[in-house]
Amino acid sequence: MKLHIVPARTGMTWVKLGVRAFWRQPMALAALFFMTMAAMSLATLIPLVGPAIALALLPSATLAMMVAAAEATQGRFPTPAVLLVAFRTGQQRLRDMLVLGALYAVGFLAVMGLSALIDGGQFAKVYLGGAPLTKEMAEDAAFQSAMWTAMLLYLPLSLLFWHAPGLVHWHGVPPVKALFFSIVACLRNFGAFMVYGLGWLGVFLLGGVVVTLAAALLAAMGLSGAASGGVMVGAAMMLAAMFFTSVVFTFRDCFEPPHHPSDEATHEAPPPPPSDPAAGPH
Repeated sequence: MKLHIVPARTGMTWVKLGVRAFWRQPMALAALFFMTMAAMSLATLIPLVGPAIALALLPSATLAMMVAAAEATQGRFPTPAVLLVAFRTGQQRLRDMLVLGALYAVGFLAVMGLSALIDGGQFAKVYLGGAPLTKEMAEDAAFQSAMWTAMLLYLPLSLLFWHAPGLVHWHGVPPVKALFFSIVACLRNFGAFMVYGLGWLGVFLLGGVVVTLAAALLAAMGLSGAASGGVMVGAAMMLAAMFFTSVVFTFRDCFEPPHHPSDEATHEAPPPPPSDPAAGPH
C-alpha cells in the first residue's frame, strides 16, 4: 500500500467529482444516506447504550456511502445492499470494522467528556440531543468555550477516521494501523484537504442561499411553514449526501488500489482515476 501525495488543486477536483457522482444516481444516493441516518437514529433509542451504538455505526455508514459512490461512478445502481457491506466481507474484516466503530465511539465520547469539563456538560447534552438549545445557553461564555473546544478536538478525530473504513475494507489494514495511515495521508495532503474543505464550504453556502430564496418564494406564495421546513430539510440531506459521496475520491487518490482484492472487493472497488490530468497523479 503506497501513499500518494497530490497537489492542492486536487481538493477542488474531489468536490466536483463528488457532486458529479451524486447526480449520476441522486435518488439512490440520497435514499441510502437517509437510510444510514435513520438506522443511526433508531439505534439511539436503545436504552443506555443507544447513543454509543449509533456512534459506532458511523464508520460503517461512511464505508457504505463510499461503496455506493464507487458503484454510481462505475455506472452501476447502488442498491440498499451496500448498507451491509461492512458486515458481509468476511469475519476478520467484520471484526475490524466493529473495532473501528468502537474506537470511534470512545473517541467521540472522550471529546464530549473533555468539553463537559468546561461547561458542566451543557454543550454535550445539546449536541447529543438530550437538551434543547436556549438563547441564554448559546450566549453563555462557558457553553461557547465548550463548543469550540469540542470542534478543535473533533478535527484530529475526524482525520484519524477519514480513510480508516476504506483501508480496513479494501486493503485489509488492521484498525489501529488504519487510523495511523489515515491521519498521515490527511496531513501529507494537507493542501488538497484544505482546498477540499473550502470547496465544500462554498457549496454549502451557495446551497443555503438557494434554500433561503426558495423559502422566500414559498412565503410569497403563501406556502410558508411546513413547505419551507421541508425544503430546508431536504436540501440539507441532499448536500450532506453529496459530501459523503465525495469521500471515496479522496481515498482513491491518496492510496494505490489493492493489488489482490477479493471478488467482492473488486466489485465494490473505488472508482478508477479520471482521464483528466488536472485531477493530479494517482
